[in-house]
Amino acid sequence: MRLQRTLAATAALIALPALAACKGDPAPPAGRAGASPSPSAAGPSAGGSIIEAQQYVRQFTACEDLSGEPNDPRLPLTEFTRVGQWSVTQRGVCSDRPVHGELVFYVTSDMKEFQERYKQKVMDAIKGGDGASGLNSRVFVGKGYVVTPTQTKSALALARSDLRILTCNPTFAVPKGYKKEKALVEGCVLSDFVNSSDGSGSPNLETPQDPGGEKPGQPAQGSLGLARAGSMAELKKLVASSVDCSHFSTDPDAVAIRSIDYAPVVDGNPLDWGVNGRALCGEPAGARRAHDLNWLDTVGDMKKLQTKAKSAQLADLKDDGKLKATASLLLVGDGVAVETNDPSARFGLYQQQFLYLNCTPGFSAPTGYRMERSQVDGCVLTNYEPEHPVVGGR
Repeated sequence: MRLQRTLAATAALIALPALAACKGDPAPPAGRAGASPSPSAAGPSAGGSIIEAQQYVRQFTACEDLSGEPNDPRLPLTEFTRVGQWSVTQRGVCSDRPVHGELVFYVTSDMKEFQERYKQKVMDAIKGGDGASGLNSRVFVGKGYVVTPTQTKSALALARSDLRILTCNPTFAVPKGYKKEKALVEGCVLSDFVNSSDGSGSPNLETPQDPGGEKPGQPAQGSLGLARAGSMAELKKLVASSVDCSHFSTDPDAVAIRSIDYAPVVDGNPLDWGVNGRALCGEPAGARRAHDLNWLDTVGDMKKLQTKAKSAQLADLKDDGKLKATASLLLVGDGVAVETNDPSARFGLYQQQFLYLNCTPGFSAPTGYRMERSQVDGCVLTNYEPEHPVVGGR
C-alpha cells in the first residue's frame, strides 16, 4: 500500500478500507472489459476523504499511487491553492499513467467559498491582461471535493462522469448539446464540455468558424445569439451589471461629448450611423476631467452602423496597425450596441452575449472563443480580444 503519512494520519481515512490506493492496481477505465462505471450508484461525493474521491474517479480513468504528501513531486509547481486556503482540508495527487498525467484532489469544507475564490483568481488574471484565464478550465467539481487533471485526455474521461467543470471566464459559453448547470457563485457555470486551445478537447459543432476564402468573417452557419433590448430603458437595465450608468443622460450635448481619454465609435450625426437612440453613461467634464464614459445605442440599421464602424476602424489601424489608446470598441447585440474602452466593462458585456466588431485584416479567434458573422464583409463578431493597445479604464 502507498497511502502516505498525511492521509494515514487523517481520522476520516483511517476508518475507511484501503482499497483504492494500492500501487499497481488501477481500476480499468470506463468502457473496457470489467469496468462498470455507474455515477448514479457511486455518486460523485467524496464523503470527506480523498480515498473515496479516488474510488469514484477510477471508474472513468486511471488514478494510481495516491499520495497526500505536501511535497509530492507530482504536484504542479504553479498549483492554485493548498490545504488551509479556499476551505481546503485535504489535498492529494495520483497518476494517470496511460496518458502520462496527474490528477490533483482537493477536499473542501465549503464548496461555495472554493468557487468564489477560484472565480476571484480568474477575474484578477483577466483584469491583469490575461483575457483567456480559466477558459480551458480543468477544475472538476464533485460533492465536497475538486479534481484537476493535468492532461486533456484525463479531462475527457472525467467529463463522462457526474463531475462538472467549473468555468468562470465570462466569455465562455457552453455549446449546444452539452450539460450546463448553475455554479454556486454568479458568473460561473458547470458543464461537461472540455475546452482546449489546441482542439483536442470536446468537439464543438455549434460555434461557426471563419472558413476563409473570398468572404473572411462570414461563417456559413448562424449565431449563438446576441443580447437584446427593446428600448433604451431596457438596454440601460440590461448592461447595469457591466457598465456604470449611475450618471446617465440622453441629452444630445452630453452624448456628443469628446474627451482626450474616451473616444466614441459613432462620430457626428448618429442617424448617419443607423443609430436612432443614444445615451451617455459616465461623468462629463465638470469639476474634474470627464471619466468613466460609455455610450449606449439603440440601432435601427445595424448594417449601416457596422459599415461605418468598419471604415473608422480601418482608418485608425492604417498608420501603425493599432487602435488609438483612447478608442472605444463597438460591442453589438440585436438592435443595440455599446461603445466602451473599459476592458472590465467589456468582459461583463461578453458574458451578456454582446460581441465586438473586429475588422482587423486576417483576424482569427482561438478555439473556444466565439467568432460569428458580421453584417459587413471583412469583419467578424467575437468575444476574443488579442493583445490590444486599448488601455482606457484599466
